[in-house]
Amino acid sequence: MGSLEKIRNIGIMAHIDAGKTTVTERILYYTGKTYKMGEVHEGTAVMDYLEEEQRRGITITSAATKCPWQGFEINLIDTPGHIDFTAEVERSLRVLDGAVAVFDGSEGVQAQSETVWRQGQKYGLPCLCFINKMDKTGADFEMSLQSIHDKLLANAVPVEIPIGAEDSFVGIIDLIAMKAVFYEAKELGAKFHEAEIPSELMEKARKYRARMIEMAAEHDEELMAAFINDTPPDAEAIRRALRKGTLENKLNPVFVGSALKYVGIQRLLDGVVAYLPSPLERPTIQGHKPEDETKKIPVKCDPEGSLVALAFKIITDTHGDLYFLRLYQGMLKTNSRVLNPNRDKRENIMRVFEMHANERKILESARAGDIVAVVGLRNTLTGDTLCDPKKPVVLPSISFPQTVITMSIEPRSAAERAKLGDALEALRREDPTFSYKTDKETGQTVISGMGELHLEILQHKLVKDMKVDVRVGKPRVAYKETITQVALAEGKFVHQTGGRGQYGHVVLQVQPLLDEEGHWRPRVEFAANVTSDKVPHEYITAVERGVKEATGNGVLGGYPVIGVEVTLVDGSYHPVDSSDLAFEQAAAIAFEKVLKEAGPVLLEPVMRVQAVVPDSAFGAVQADLLSKRGVILDCRVHGTMRVVDAKVPLVELFGYSSDIRSLTAGRGSFTMEPMTYERVPEQVAKGILF
Repeated sequence: MGSLEKIRNIGIMAHIDAGKTTVTERILYYTGKTYKMGEVHEGTAVMDYLEEEQRRGITITSAATKCPWQGFEINLIDTPGHIDFTAEVERSLRVLDGAVAVFDGSEGVQAQSETVWRQGQKYGLPCLCFINKMDKTGADFEMSLQSIHDKLLANAVPVEIPIGAEDSFVGIIDLIAMKAVFYEAKELGAKFHEAEIPSELMEKARKYRARMIEMAAEHDEELMAAFINDTPPDAEAIRRALRKGTLENKLNPVFVGSALKYVGIQRLLDGVVAYLPSPLERPTIQGHKPEDETKKIPVKCDPEGSLVALAFKIITDTHGDLYFLRLYQGMLKTNSRVLNPNRDKRENIMRVFEMHANERKILESARAGDIVAVVGLRNTLTGDTLCDPKKPVVLPSISFPQTVITMSIEPRSAAERAKLGDALEALRREDPTFSYKTDKETGQTVISGMGELHLEILQHKLVKDMKVDVRVGKPRVAYKETITQVALAEGKFVHQTGGRGQYGHVVLQVQPLLDEEGHWRPRVEFAANVTSDKVPHEYITAVERGVKEATGNGVLGGYPVIGVEVTLVDGSYHPVDSSDLAFEQAAAIAFEKVLKEAGPVLLEPVMRVQAVVPDSAFGAVQADLLSKRGVILDCRVHGTMRVVDAKVPLVELFGYSSDIRSLTAGRGSFTMEPMTYERVPEQVAKGILF
């Protein structure tokens, strides 16, 4: 094992079609991990190993691999770009130390780029930028760079600039070494040569270099002194200052190239080892004691410490489920016993693997800073901590967005029914943004996910991989219910007929739970503000459980309830007849009553839509979005195309891909992502509820 300073845990993230997987394939080739270059468009990409990924040419699951570079070990995760698979991105970024954001050189920052960037910032990930596809028609380095500044508010500092663009893109200028670099396509870019900068680009290169040194100097006193005294700084001082700024999340070095044409990937790898952090350079994570969240336990990257790891992904496999772990502290050995403090269960680690896409290499042990896969766990779910049974600690879990779309699913025969239950449970363990439940009224099984494509892929998995023959209904919107007023109601559950009875009595108060922008928060919060002579302390958990269960069905259309703050304010108990069950039932009764009193309303998921359309079709597309109850947020010209940003209710967007194709003669495209939940207008709500 190499030293921890020489490990880099990084992810490649981007908008769909920015070229992430192609960048990853080039990295695998140049680091000697593969000997044949895989291509996404030919369905031969190593990291897109699922049949569905190869058929559609998109990444669906995040694949992990380890590759060597200049004496360093890079643990690399290629994440999906499609918003339906946002959970894959979320859980990958949670366990990484740094990221490379890939941008399409002809598009700059796109809708999904903003989403993944925000996800990275949430975890404080130092990030490099790679402006890809500089050979593409419409490629514009300055525009892409400006969009990173404007839309991501990032402190992007180019360390390279392109030589030419589109058909005339031939190489890059390294602003630190002040050399031109040309790659040899015949050698698949594995060979390149440095030359003097072409005279016509010298002025531009000097200007960019001066700007780079000025931005880097703010993070290094030695470089600042050289900058003030007009002394030419050496390359090492510039790299040191850039590294410092990047690790503090105050600079984002920008690289440039074309993965498809084999340009710029080796320099990007040099940047990964030069500027992104090792596991030792990331801030200490604050875990806590299992029974008390206020008792913090620092977890630092130390192989000598007690074991602490986070399970961030599960893959269901016929030979036993595969669990991906990030080790934060200590060592993990084959055939060892660990504790899952989230579930208070002991688990066995039978085998430890180093992963390369879907290939496994058996390891005897792994240590802090590593990303590995293990088999043998039984009760662990995504986001759970695994630790030394003698020193229990819980790490912050991973939060996932709410599902926005549902559809009914049923087995084609009675024999398939039992198989379906097991298969759905396996999918739920794998994918935290997938859920299912049985509709009490119709007896139908209803599955929920992040979008039409998400559910389509899951259905394909059920039929092809799990061999369960199912029929599915049409996709439906996952509506929610909430309240608009403060209200108070009581619930009593009394069942006394001689001998031991049941007695529970609670009074609940509710009020809307809103964020700073006035949107309902996607959860229900519970608090108890009552003395123990009214409701003894031991029954409070039962009251909370009763409330949480009751939130599954609202009072308007039986939709789940969100955006409510519930407080237990009063109640009474019986010294003999009171029980957990009685208080649970009383809470459910009170919650249903209080919802009716609090001005219940229906909420619908609203999507952020970005449409890229030809100028000539702009009017028709805009009118169509407005007819779908859309609100135009922004509109800008981009070459011969218009980029329209809008927010539109999801229910209006079913089948929108064919609408936009017909409005733009097949030249328009769009992306969408969940934005928020908003109140359904009264007239529309009537149509849904009656």
